[in-house]
Amino acid sequence: MLNWSELLEPIAAWFRSLGLPEPITHWGHPLMMAIVVFVMGSFVGLAGWRGRLVEDKDVAIKSRSEHRKLAPWLFFFLAAGYTGGVLSLVMQHQPILESSHFFTGSIVLLLLLINGAISASGFVGNKAILRTIHAYLGSTALSILFLHALLGFKLGTSF
Repeated sequence: MLNWSELLEPIAAWFRSLGLPEPITHWGHPLMMAIVVFVMGSFVGLAGWRGRLVEDKDVAIKSRSEHRKLAPWLFFFLAAGYTGGVLSLVMQHQPILESSHFFTGSIVLLLLLINGAISASGFVGNKAILRTIHAYLGSTALSILFLHALLGFKLGTSF
């Protein structure tokens, strides 16, 4: 069976050799991801819903445009943060595949990947049902991210 910690250890050792202060190694990932999730994630989600629900056509178009521009960046930062979180655990000699935090992060990335594919398809001819699925799938992912943050805080305070 593939041991991810052993595979990532050379990279983690290099980062350890930089002499980063322990609080940065331990809490850097949670702090940066809290900004991404709570600020950027909330904005992307609200812009998407505002684009669906507001009656003013110009506001709706602007909101959809903001959502369309920022959602791919949100996914990028979440995927980068996921990688950084895994590496942070390896740097701290902690198991990486055993926590609920790891699994919720994995689920979120999978949901957002599916959501991005739905959007990239042009909603298969702009089908209303796919736009609705996209909205609720994105909201589900964002809700799981809030749970993910709580699980991460619990994980961070456990070692």
